[in-house]
Amino acid sequence: MTIKEICEKYDLTPDTLRYYERVGVIPEVNRTKGGIRDYTEEDEKWVENAVCMRSAGVPVEMLIEYVKLFQEGDGTFQARRDLLAEVRVEIQRQLDKYQDTMDRINYKISRYDEAIKTGVLSWDEENIKKK
Repeated sequence: MTIKEICEKYDLTPDTLRYYERVGVIPEVNRTKGGIRDYTEEDEKWVENAVCMRSAGVPVEMLIEYVKLFQEGDGTFQARRDLLAEVRVEIQRQLDKYQDTMDRINYKISRYDEAIKTGVLSWDEENIKKK
């Protein structure tokens, strides 16, 4: 695949894709004899991984470390696993934060639904902070 096709498929700019390659977020991409990037299925998997991880807020530095460990071979299984476990903790924190926000929004909607029925907006004492 060409850089244009990959960019369209993953909604990236060519600059972002080149940056990911330059800093090591994705391994070096195969090139044609003329020097044009020619993304293989394996290259595309790395791009997909980078997009997924970045969308979850994983820092570029962690992705670079993961790729380095991968390239070092099977002796890095534990290190890669530990890195992913660290990422999981941070993503869980983010999910918990979003869940708290969702709970607050659901509570507010429920109070407004009740107010629409009764004409009176009221808040439960235990949820008074959530106004």
